[in-house]
Amino acid sequence: MSDILALAYPWVKALHIISVISWMAALFYLPRLFVHHTEQGGLTGPTHDIFAMMEFKLARVIMRPAMHATWTFGLLLVFTPGIVDWSAVWPWTKAASVIAMTGFHTWLIMRMKAFQRGENTVTGRHYRMMNEVPTVLMIIIVFSVVVKF
Repeated sequence: MSDILALAYPWVKALHIISVISWMAALFYLPRLFVHHTEQGGLTGPTHDIFAMMEFKLARVIMRPAMHATWTFGLLLVFTPGIVDWSAVWPWTKAASVIAMTGFHTWLIMRMKAFQRGENTVTGRHYRMMNEVPTVLMIIIVFSVVVKF
């Protein structure tokens, strides 16, 4: 199995990067949709329905598959011999940040479902602030992997 992973390494790494880009794009965009939904869409009516549809499709068609692909290809990279030195700090900071990113993803899904039920209680300002979470986590992940601190 490890021979196959070593041979597939460049392909798995490329697919991992593509998946991460797709996941991050959705994680950046969905909170922005929530800001506009909160401030202009309301919780009922045609504008609400359009925002709810856009949020649902972004979450289900792009964000969820991209997260699953990111995790799948990332774990394949982890199991590729010689790629991760678990005695270093960087794999642990990356792992913690990816888990936190997954938690943020889950929080967004819960917020999307609240919008669909017409029960959003979060302000546009709060969504704007939460939109910084994936940026901070992305910075930690990139520095962890590239600089390997």
